[in-house]
Parts: sequence; C-alpha cells; structure tokens
Amino acid sequence: MSAPIIWIIIPFVIGFILWLIPNERLVTWLGIGISALFAVSAWILPIETPISLGNWSMKISTTMSILGRNLILSSTDQPLIIFFYLSLCFWFISSSLAGSTNKLIPYGFLILTLLISALAVEPFLYAALLIEIAVLVSVPLLKPAFIPPGRGLMRFLAFQTIAMPFILFSGWLLTGITTGPEELSLISQAAIFLALGFVFLMAIFPFNTWIPLLTEETHPSSVVFILWIFPTIGLLFGLYFLDTFSWIRDSIYLPVILRSSGLLMIVTGGIWAAFQKNFKRMMAYAVIMETGYSLLALSIKGTLGIDLFFGLLVPRTLTLFLWALALAIISKNTSSTQFSKVKGFGRKYPFSATVLILSHLSLAGVPLLAGFPIHQALWEQLGIISLTGAIWYAIASIGLFMGGIRSLAVLVAPSNERFIIKENWPQRIFLSIGILILILLGIFPQWVSPLLSSFPLMFSHLGR
Repeated sequence: MSAPIIWIIIPFVIGFILWLIPNERLVTWLGIGISALFAVSAWILPIETPISLGNWSMKISTTMSILGRNLILSSTDQPLIIFFYLSLCFWFISSSLAGSTNKLIPYGFLILTLLISALAVEPFLYAALLIEIAVLVSVPLLKPAFIPPGRGLMRFLAFQTIAMPFILFSGWLLTGITTGPEELSLISQAAIFLALGFVFLMAIFPFNTWIPLLTEETHPSSVVFILWIFPTIGLLFGLYFLDTFSWIRDSIYLPVILRSSGLLMIVTGGIWAAFQKNFKRMMAYAVIMETGYSLLALSIKGTLGIDLFFGLLVPRTLTLFLWALALAIISKNTSSTQFSKVKGFGRKYPFSATVLILSHLSLAGVPLLAGFPIHQALWEQLGIISLTGAIWYAIASIGLFMGGIRSLAVLVAPSNERFIIKENWPQRIFLSIGILILILLGIFPQWVSPLLSSFPLMFSHLGR
C-alpha cells in the first residue's frame, strides 16, 4: 500500500461512485464522513513506518508509479493532506446547509485529488496537465445543466488554459538549465515564460476579471471552492518551483516582483470593494486581495515569509466558506444580491448577516477576528521593508473595511419587514459556531500553530 493510493486514488474513485448515487442526502452524509475519515487517517497513519496489529503488519510507502511517472507523498506532506481534507469536509457541511449539494460532493473529491496529484507528481511538468484536467472537471460544478456558460466561466477556462503552455515550456527549459546553469539566455527565457504562466494561473492583475463575473453567475457554494482551491494549489505549485531552482529563489528581482504584484492586487481589490454594490462581487474582490496578501508574504525573504504565507491559509479557508454559506442563504431568497435588493435582510437572516459581516471584516484584518493576527504581522514586516508599501497596504485594507461597513448598513437598514428569523436550526447552530471560531482564532491564533508550523517542512530549502 502506498500513500498516493490512500489519499489520491481511493478518493478519486469514491468521487466517481458518489456521482452515480441518486440519493442526495446519502451522498451528503457519505461525503462528509469520508472526507473526515481521510483527514483522520492522514493524522494517525505513519508513512514509511511499519504498522503492527497483532500478527499482521504493513508499511505505507511514499511512491506510486503510473505509466512511468511517480506520485510521491511523504510524511512531510501529511499536514497538508489533513488540511485539505478537513477543509473539504467543512465545505461539504456548509454546502449542505446552503441546500446546494447536488453533485458538489463528487466533483469536490475529483478536483481535490487531481490537484493533490499535481503537487505530488514527478517530473513536475505533468503538474500543469493535471491542473488543466481539474479546470475542465470543474466546469459542471460551475455551470448548471442546460444553461449556456457565462462570460466569467469562459474567461476562467481561457486564462487557466493559456497558463498551461507557458508553464510547460518554461519547465522544459528549466530541465535543460539544471545541467548547465551558466546558460543565461535560457534562464531569462524560462523566467519570462514562467512568470506569464503564473500570472494567468493565479489570476494576477489584470487577468483576474473573470473572478467577479464568475461569482455573479454561479452559486456561492460552488464558486468559493474554486476560488479557494485553485489559487492555493497555484501558489504551492509556485513554491515548488522556488524550492527546486536556486537561481529563481535567490534572484534579487523576485521579492520586488512579488511585492509589486501583491500590492497591485490588494490595492485594486480594496478600492473596488469600497465602492461595490453587489455582495457577490464584494466577495470576489476579497478573494483577489487574499491572493495579493499571499504574494506579499512570499516577497519576505527567509522562513518568516513562508510562515506568514501558510499562516494565511486557515483563516482564509474558514472565512471564505462561512461567507459563502451566509451569502448562499441570503441569495436563495432574493432575485439579486445587489444592495438595493437585500436592504434590511439582516432582520430576516440575522445569523447569516452577522457571519457575512464578520467574515468580511476578518479578511480586512479587523482586530479580534481570525484574520487579524497574520495581517498585523504581515503589515509589520512590510513596513520594515517598504514604508510606501505599508501605506498602500493600509489604504487597501481600509477600502475593504469600508465595503464591510457599507454592507452592514444595507443589511440593518430600516425595513417594513418584521424581525423574524428565517434560518432553520441547523443553519443557526452552524453559523453560531462559525462566529465563535472567527472570534476565538483572532484571540488565540496559537491554537492552529502546531499544524501551520509543519507545513514548511514540505520544502527542502524554503522551509528550513
């Protein structure tokens, strides 16, 4: 038995099986239970260490070969596997409460296992192909049957597909460079193609116009999973490039490029969020800013930048999934998420409105919420490097904060509606737990430190 079989192949097959089951409630419970089971198994099962149960023993190996290519998952990858499957379980629960689990669970398993495979495959060139397959698999998740695809979906497909040739060609060039690093012309060409590939892959400004469009066209539970998983995998994929090639990692231009790109994304996202009048598009601009924060973290040299990058993962995941659930509950009962259409909805959906606002403010780095500790640390480090960058960071955060205050004003605006809670009890309980976690993680961020501190160990150079 090998680790890729347990955490990639078996979940992939389960995704196909669940897709064939017509009973939606059964699929929901199976999806939640199985994803939690894989997270627990990644926590308790050791890799490359014999396991003895009486007279029976076994050892989980790290490598699985498919058509001459290797999938490798080692013990240092287990914390990331735990994180992904716990996040998947959390998304399944929130999607079921939003009433939108139709085929989400099978596609969730398929997309996640394909993207984990992209991080595990060697040679790494094949990761680009696996990411592209995951993009194609995500189409049915984002487009209901018999409905023509919108502009956001078409741009998503186009930009993600355009990224693949650039990454593949740069990978081919990089393979040659490893045997002759003195070939400066190849290095410059590979760097250009690699940069272009990741600009498209991670939706870096100005190629992120599909994100607001897609959030308007798609159910919040579906789109938030895509907006969470693809940027996360894209950034991790980029880290593997940095870890493998020292000439990229040690380049004096890399921090400047990452910092400039990150600031551009958070400033544009913050300014647009400040004047936005649509709740779905507001979430899209927050997602754009989150990618910018990650790029800023990676621009900080040494292990501190890597620690800040991974520190963003848990608050971002929790906050986005809670925001999507609250938005799904509100949007289910209105024809549009324009401010004018949901005015006073806080009187009917107080739990959803509270979670929506707290999630918004958490991503803006407001104190005592989950996003504050890591945002405060990132802002502090940026101020040491560049005072101008820190000022722009503050302006962007204020923009997102203003968007949150405007959203709050709309939700609690005077209305002719009586104050009556329309969320059902499971939604109330789950949203209340979400509110509690958002606050507790802001006050006690060290609770997730044991998991986060083990993430950098996946890399041979960056995390050590």
